[in-house]
Amino acid sequence: MTPFTEKAIAVMKNIPTGKVMTYGQIAELAGNKRGARQVVRLLHAMSKKENLPWHRVINAKGEIGLKDEEGRFTQKEKLNAEGIHLMKNGKIDLLIYRYQPEKEEDTC
Repeated sequence: MTPFTEKAIAVMKNIPTGKVMTYGQIAELAGNKRGARQVVRLLHAMSKKENLPWHRVINAKGEIGLKDEEGRFTQKEKLNAEGIHLMKNGKIDLLIYRYQPEKEEDTC
């Protein structure tokens, strides 16, 4: 596993119940602020194997990124079960539900 992959997985595993993060946030915390698509691929490939809370990861607009109806429905249900409610426009209010962990401070 690459260092980026390890860090991204660690970030995702630490998203608390009732909060969400964006693909870009995760990528930046894992060391590549332009790596949002890599995060998408990691979720697709490793969600089950690593037991990732995939449903807590959304796009930068606050939208569910899944295109298939079944996946979207499942993600909405999982988010609702954690107390995350979508607005009428189908978006998640990032001001309320975004998780913003503190970045690790450099110890150099």
